Amino acid sequence: MTGVRVHPNGLCESDEVGDGTRVWAFAHVLPGAKVGRDCNICDGAFVEDGAVLGDRVTVKNGTLVFSGVTCEDEVFLGPNVLFTNDLRPRAHIRKGPDELVSTVVRRGASLGAGTVVVCGTEIGSYAFAAAGSVITRDVPAHSFVAGNPARHKGWVCECGFRLNDSLKCEDCGNSYPDLAP
Repeated sequence: MTGVRVHPNGLCESDEVGDGTRVWAFAHVLPGAKVGRDCNICDGAFVEDGAVLGDRVTVKNGTLVFSGVTCEDEVFLGPNVLFTNDLRPRAHIRKGPDELVSTVVRRGASLGAGTVVVCGTEIGSYAFAAAGSVITRDVPAHSFVAGNPARHKGWVCECGFRLNDSLKCEDCGNSYPDLAP
């Protein structure tokens, strides 16, 4: 793993980690995890075998990314984000990878601190979940969601700013006329 920086107190057991990725103290990347280039896996994060992180993904402190979770390029996972991968977990029943339920986080999406993502959902490109959200169903691209369960509250630009009623970003000027008002 040339070009990968692993803190002396971090553990990166995967052979599939892209150049420029950093694994910080007490983070653990299991064998079989796929991690792209220029990712930042912060203190205390866990990336399980079968998880896939694209390029330039940020995994903040305490975040748990389990098998079956795919995060495309430039996804931001805030502190203590938690993904699930089993809708009916039981300690006495061992399940194989084919029995786990997958989740996809599309390019550029951001999940705020403490977000919980129930498996089987798809979070659209550049969607934004507020801190503490509990995502129980699919989130459309550019949707801003909040609450438990997370509900659509508005639309956000690729730059992260909220869109006005005309679906235009007052910060960067981008416009999204195809989004449902």
